Amino acid sequence: MVQISWPRAAVLVLFILPVLVDARVRHYKFNIVATNVTKLCSTKPIVTVNGQFPGPTLYAREGDTVLVKVVNHVKYNVTIHWHGVRQLRTGWNDGPAYITQCPIQPRQSFVYNFTLTGQRGTLLWHAHILWLRATVHGAIVILPKLGVSYPFPKPDKEEVIVLGEWWKSDVEAMVDQSTKVGLPPNVSDSHTINGHTGPLASCPSLQGGADGYRLQVDTGKRYLLRIINAALNEDLFVKVAGHQLTVVEVDAVYTKPFKTDTIFIAPGQTTNVLLTTDKRTGTYLITVSPFMDVPIPVDNRTTTATLHYNNSLAATALTTTKPPAQNATPIATSYLDSLRSLNSKEYPALVPQNVDHSLFFTIGVGVNPCPSCLNGSRVVGVMNNISFVMPTVALLQAHYYNISGIYTADFPGRPIFAYNYSGPGPKNLQTMNGTRLYQLPYNSSVQIVLQDTGVISPESHPIHLHGFNFFAVGKGLGNYNPASDPANFNLVDPVERNTMSVPTGGWTAIRFKADNPGVWFLHCHFEVHTTWGLKMAFIVENGKGPEESILPPPKDLPKC
Repeated sequence: MVQISWPRAAVLVLFILPVLVDARVRHYKFNIVATNVTKLCSTKPIVTVNGQFPGPTLYAREGDTVLVKVVNHVKYNVTIHWHGVRQLRTGWNDGPAYITQCPIQPRQSFVYNFTLTGQRGTLLWHAHILWLRATVHGAIVILPKLGVSYPFPKPDKEEVIVLGEWWKSDVEAMVDQSTKVGLPPNVSDSHTINGHTGPLASCPSLQGGADGYRLQVDTGKRYLLRIINAALNEDLFVKVAGHQLTVVEVDAVYTKPFKTDTIFIAPGQTTNVLLTTDKRTGTYLITVSPFMDVPIPVDNRTTTATLHYNNSLAATALTTTKPPAQNATPIATSYLDSLRSLNSKEYPALVPQNVDHSLFFTIGVGVNPCPSCLNGSRVVGVMNNISFVMPTVALLQAHYYNISGIYTADFPGRPIFAYNYSGPGPKNLQTMNGTRLYQLPYNSSVQIVLQDTGVISPESHPIHLHGFNFFAVGKGLGNYNPASDPANFNLVDPVERNTMSVPTGGWTAIRFKADNPGVWFLHCHFEVHTTWGLKMAFIVENGKGPEESILPPPKDLPKC
């Protein structure tokens, strides 16, 4: 038997300890409860996590394992999606109802268990059933591993800023009514900044006083703002009067830094910016305003907050700024064109250079008969002219246990009928319906061209892929040309994201490696379009051996 002296043992422990503590298990408890909240001069009960709106921020480090016990105390079925978390081999914990799990029923609970592998930055969590994410959402902050620095100047302080929407009415009742009559639901009554509707709203928020959200800063400091768009249906512009913002990360992926006075952020996206407080004193307006470049109704109000220097007098004059026009396409386009992956030695952009599966998905809307609706028809969301029908058994369970009759693996890789996609569309606007999935071999390289369509109206769509990050290698206006457009693809340092806006009347090409076995949702992150059926799912087959196969389901997985 080898004897180890106490001093040597102590030294050995000191060397091993950093390895042991580098990855931790983080425990959280989310109680889903009804909470009365007053905004815009009216009070209503909303569904919240732990009584908070927005919900609590989940903090962890890269490599940590996170366990979140969700206990449902409300009348609705509930699931939580950890938006942007890769969920490598742990798709059971991804969260979209009836895609990877049956929902958590009232008076039931479920423990989400996942590891943050190879990710660091800002993501978000939100409900993924009905429209509950209107109030059930919050931030995920993944810090770098211990001893690892940011690849940009170290901030003196960090702030989480969650953007959202607020309806005076009961959101679920509103959506139910609009579905019955076949009309779009009402737009929101206000945007929110960390839960506040802002001092310039028609009625100031009572939460935090009439001034709304206030970001207190010290002069001569560098702040990292972790900005999250948790809104349901709104692309947003964000500005801070008198200050430049340096973008350093999107969707928990580092970018080449660039300066801007306006950021563009779609629902489900996150953006980290550095702000230097280079003024001596003062109070500066923060504006959050919508982007929509076609005549589709949106909440056109500008919500505001303030950035206030701590050494300023309470009555300091407010420095204002004018938000971009609602249809400021050049500002949105310029911002998106500036995004590039950092592509450093430590954080390379591993863009697939070759493609095994080249897919072409049209996205938009159609019109189907509805005898009970006001106009005898209803608008539906479609991909490749298929409006997705939600199953009553979770697709991942059906796949894992080989349950027949739940879905078919025949989603078309390109439109069944070709037409001038960016034009007014065909005369027949009726769609097909089905729960149709597309099957991918493990580790295959995939390219999807997402083509907006002009049926009824073209529109920008924020498309979110669960279980993967992807590289946005190209985009353009009009119809995608497979003969000439690929020559302009960026295969060196394209931005890497989990949610990407497809331009109005145009297309976006994305690439990813299908290295995560399971069933993975692809859908528009406008909740109204997801509700209408603008969604589909991929089956990614197991690879070779247990390390390339999905893990067995948790014992407490909810039942349908």
